[in-house]
Amino acid sequence: MNATITRGALLAALACLLVGGSFTANSLLGDYPYAGGQFLRYGLAFLLLLPLAGPGATTRLRALGAGRWVRLALLAAVGMVGFNLAVLAAERTAEPAVPGVFVGCAPVVVAVVVPLLEGRRPQRVVLYGALFVALGAFTVQGWGRTDGAGLAFSVCALVGEVGFAVLAVPVLRPLGPRLLSTVVCGVAAAESALVGVLADGGGWLRRPDAVETGALLWQAVVVTVVGFVCWYMGMQRIGAERATLFSGLIPVAAACTAPLVGTGSYGAAQAVGSALVFAGVAVGSGALPAGRRRRPAAERQRASERSLEKL
Repeated sequence: MNATITRGALLAALACLLVGGSFTANSLLGDYPYAGGQFLRYGLAFLLLLPLAGPGATTRLRALGAGRWVRLALLAAVGMVGFNLAVLAAERTAEPAVPGVFVGCAPVVVAVVVPLLEGRRPQRVVLYGALFVALGAFTVQGWGRTDGAGLAFSVCALVGEVGFAVLAVPVLRPLGPRLLSTVVCGVAAAESALVGVLADGGGWLRRPDAVETGALLWQAVVVTVVGFVCWYMGMQRIGAERATLFSGLIPVAAACTAPLVGTGSYGAAQAVGSALVFAGVAVGSGALPAGRRRRPAAERQRASERSLEKL
């Protein structure tokens, strides 16, 4: 891999490892109002990101057309607020592994959807890597008890994970990773407040206790500010298809950190699944010879993704 692809891969990997750790933080927020927690998380992240938005931010935002603003609103609603709500709703009637398995299929969906939107065929090496990643995610998490509602909300979580990558492609280049992260966090905070008022009334926001405060700070500062910027920087360098491969590291990180708070264990199945995820990422991202022989395809992918800006 060349230096640009290597940096992109490392940034995407770091972002997904941080998100995986956030699942452990989520377990500490079970009693906190959902919408209020999302409002505090994204609102604080927005304030922290504002100074990092970069010069000319106002000019770049004014240059966006109505269609791209709609896309930003959808990105926040589907890929952030909606994704988290779907996971929470799924876990009410399903074990956490069920939505986790569906989300683990996101690399496969993105590897197919992005090329189809661009009018080209999926890259086989990326698709093979995505299948390995999905199988590894399933092995790490296993399967659990569920019902129809749990399956339906798990599918919604998958849609949210895919949307977080696909919807960002046309707005990533004109805004850049830092400004894009800033804008979607601000939009997501506003959408979370609206959901909270409509769903919970006056009880949608309360003062968090010490443990909840720590979990919210971790999610806002580390997972959102650092994780989002790293994710979009990585995606900018290696494209949505290859970046989404690294989402397979999310269940691996969750499995590794769960024992720290007594919410899970790391055993043989998790070790085998982790190995499958690493193999899939290595193959699909071009770290192995099979991926390097197809390096020109990666160049074509980045060029074709630029064409999505016109959508």
